[in-house]
Amino acid sequence: MLSLLAMLNSFVIDYCLRSSVSANLTMFFIYQLPVPRLTAKDKAFGPIVERAARLICTAPEFDDLAREVGLKSHKQGATDPAERARLRAELDGLIAHLYGLTEEEFAYILTTFPLVPDPVKVAAHNAYRDVERGLVK
Repeated sequence: MLSLLAMLNSFVIDYCLRSSVSANLTMFFIYQLPVPRLTAKDKAFGPIVERAARLICTAPEFDDLAREVGLKSHKQGATDPAERARLRAELDGLIAHLYGLTEEEFAYILTTFPLVPDPVKVAAHNAYRDVERGLVK
């Protein structure tokens, strides 16, 4: 569920939805989304789940979930705004690669978000490059 949640919150899925929805978002559009069905055997699964868990598991109520995905407790969750921004950017970079996007395609997608601050888009773009270079695992 964490990998699905991370993908549904990504720039890639947001772009897909905005490019296909004209007025109202219905479940029909959600069912038509090209969401990869990752399992624990997939290389991308662990890094996506770990980052999503660190973003979500920030309070004691999430200790069970944290332990289920390999964290010790909510204390390993990310509460620092800079760390949260980094994890979010890394998720977007990982997910863009998961979809097989080129750097130019991902850069274009980022330009379609006029309300997102430029530093957020730059961080996601840089994370895409870092994934490509093997700096994000």
